[in-house]
Amino acid sequence: MLQRRTFIATAASAATLSFGLPATAQTRRKDSLVLALTLEPTGLDPTAKAGAEISEVVLYNVFETLTKIQSDGSVKPLLAETWEVSPDLKTTTFRLRKGVKFSNGEPFDAQAVKFSFDRAAAAGSTNKDRRTFTNLKAQVVDAHTVVLISQEIEPDLLFLLGQASAIIVEPKSADTNATQPVGTGPYRLEAWNKGNTIVLAKRDDWRQPDTIAIRRVSFRFISEPAAQVAALLAGDVDLFPHASVSRSLPQFQNDRRFQVLFNASRGKAILAINQRRKPLDDVRVRRALLAAIDRKAVIEAAMDGRGVPIGSHYVPGAPGYVDTLGINPYDPDKAKRLLAEAGVKTPLELNFILPPPPYARQGGELIAAQLAKVGVNARLQNVEWAQWIGNTYGGAHNYDLTLILHVEPFDLVNYTKPDYYWGYRSEKFNEVFERTRSSPREADRLRALGEAQRLLAEDAANGFLYQPQFITVAARGLRGLWKDQPIFANDLSALSWG
Repeated sequence: MLQRRTFIATAASAATLSFGLPATAQTRRKDSLVLALTLEPTGLDPTAKAGAEISEVVLYNVFETLTKIQSDGSVKPLLAETWEVSPDLKTTTFRLRKGVKFSNGEPFDAQAVKFSFDRAAAAGSTNKDRRTFTNLKAQVVDAHTVVLISQEIEPDLLFLLGQASAIIVEPKSADTNATQPVGTGPYRLEAWNKGNTIVLAKRDDWRQPDTIAIRRVSFRFISEPAAQVAALLAGDVDLFPHASVSRSLPQFQNDRRFQVLFNASRGKAILAINQRRKPLDDVRVRRALLAAIDRKAVIEAAMDGRGVPIGSHYVPGAPGYVDTLGINPYDPDKAKRLLAEAGVKTPLELNFILPPPPYARQGGELIAAQLAKVGVNARLQNVEWAQWIGNTYGGAHNYDLTLILHVEPFDLVNYTKPDYYWGYRSEKFNEVFERTRSSPREADRLRALGEAQRLLAEDAANGFLYQPQFITVAARGLRGLWKDQPIFANDLSALSWG
């Protein structure tokens, strides 16, 4: 199989070298696109489940939000044309875009906004950002004006309202969005062949159809790095955001058929620790796990060196970042001492759940080997994404350790949720985090952010590992790509063939 892949890739390269585009791109219509992702979504409603793979397909494409996040992290209007923020930062008045319709023909208006946010805040909501919406009260002024009143100041509200959890849904179709999504975006779901492809087609009835150059987009799902490389070289894929191609990077950089972008992110790779289980509820044990891990070696194994070590659930470049790497440095001897102080008899047996992405499988093997050197036997268990979402992240939180990438820019709030999958509880952290939101002065909010980062590091709330640098590989003629990725989204409306 490996030899056959090599032959196909080489043949494709030779056949197209003089044309400057992948082989299939020569015959593929210029209004279509094949986009590959590592993970296939388990559903298409980003308000129902966590998982960036959902937003990568539907955000800004099928579903839209009041605001739209740009590649540089700035926020621009989308379904809201303008907004005004009160001096006390607690009231935001949005004036909505007129003439907008959902793909089922129903009109978009202020009632749809209120319905969407009330639904996200409801007691039975599974929206991962439910706390954001419980802080908001939506009031309809007229069909195209809605006011959001915040119980507590949320300085990042406009950014949060551009994320997938804040999509505006059509009330009558909301319950079936997981399989039959209805949104105001420029695309509709044409087909979903589970395990293979998701196809989005341009809406001819969209409000600005002439601005959409790509009429049909096929999403493919390829988890193995070797298969990702082969598909790109063969010309079967036009665009692969955050591809696992580091070890084959020169092939793409030296081939004029491709363009390669290095994307900055706010992602945090962590060794999540289930603090509901003994002895992981003991901070000395969690600190021991951290002391056993050489972050730089993990970055080499998981990301081929493309990452920056972190000491807390925050990354360099983010507002209020402080360096916490010195709190839990690599020190295997200290790890052994801490385990002994905690009364842990070694070997300590733990299960270590690894989802499919290469960073998890490759990084997990190295972490397990490092833990073994201090007397921790981390038994590796590879699971599919749906299993990870259902059994590790959700359900009974059936795990001791897991390796995962958190990509949301502003997700410290998850440490205030005792029922979140890692089970961290700290009244002191909750109080500090509240100051990051409610302090009137920005300097005070940033100071509180620094304190929050240090608390998480001191509590070893998780094993904080690295901030990744992503790689996007695309056909040379594709235009409109995001330079950086403050959130995981693929804005198809911006793409065109040059």
